Amino acid sequence: MTRLRYLLLSIICLLGFALAQYPERPVEFVVPWPPGDLEDILTRLIAEEMQQETGVPAAVVNMPGGGGLVGAIDVFQKPADGHSVGSFVIGIPTVQVMNGNAPYARDDFEAVGIFLTYPFVIATRADAPYSNLAELAAYSQDHELSLGHFGYGLVPTRATLLSLEDLGGKYASEAAFDVLDCSSLASGDADVINTTIQLILPCLDEVKILASISQERLSIAPDVPTLSEQVEGWENIFLWNGLFVKKGTPQEVKDLLSTVAQRAINSDAAQDLAETTGAAVYWMDASASQELIDQNWEQLEAILKRMGDL
Repeated sequence: MTRLRYLLLSIICLLGFALAQYPERPVEFVVPWPPGDLEDILTRLIAEEMQQETGVPAAVVNMPGGGGLVGAIDVFQKPADGHSVGSFVIGIPTVQVMNGNAPYARDDFEAVGIFLTYPFVIATRADAPYSNLAELAAYSQDHELSLGHFGYGLVPTRATLLSLEDLGGKYASEAAFDVLDCSSLASGDADVINTTIQLILPCLDEVKILASISQERLSIAPDVPTLSEQVEGWENIFLWNGLFVKKGTPQEVKDLLSTVAQRAINSDAAQDLAETTGAAVYWMDASASQELIDQNWEQLEAILKRMGDL
């Protein structure tokens, strides 16, 4: 055996050994939001499945702040070895980059797969004197309304602000919150919030849903029209969440993460959550996910230009 051939075989064996050892230490699934929402619950199921599959500890780490940027930056600063995995919404690889808020570039994260379309809604108190977006727009012309959202750079926030403008209305003020739930409306922190059904499930009888920011009407609120049903030009705008790793992560690592995630997403627990909340819970592979991200980039770029941010 020649020396070169021996070296090559040695390298191949060493690489195979290294890959076989993944994960070599605990895996962190970074959720850049507080605990309790859909992405958090589903990512915990994925982490549990990862631990069962490998025998190595895996857990969710919640890192809220900055409209998701705090958690995204943490993953970006870690090695590209699959031990830090981001559970990110659409805005992390798109709007935050476009706005110049992110220290990472458009392609610094690679999608492992998308697994959730949120049942995102625009909601208000049950006793509010408006029941849809047109009535909200009319009311806002003579009354000051405050909007609570998860971050100015996020898709639902932009859609909520611009769609009301399209109807001739406006919000007098807007503010970002880490959590938007039943208490946000009850305490008067905001007159209108855009949040997920999951966070207001305990008080659905105390709130009024004005619209869903989703592809179709929500199964648990079938009488509530979608945003696109009420305002023209807002088709194909919805909020998704997926798993991301830093660019350069070995393919074998991404394949294992994908296999584990698919198993978790197809579990009874995940599908029961979908049925309870009206969320779409599924697995979209890396290729299809990247195609969707590219489409979203174009859509969101147009939205930001319209708002004067680009």
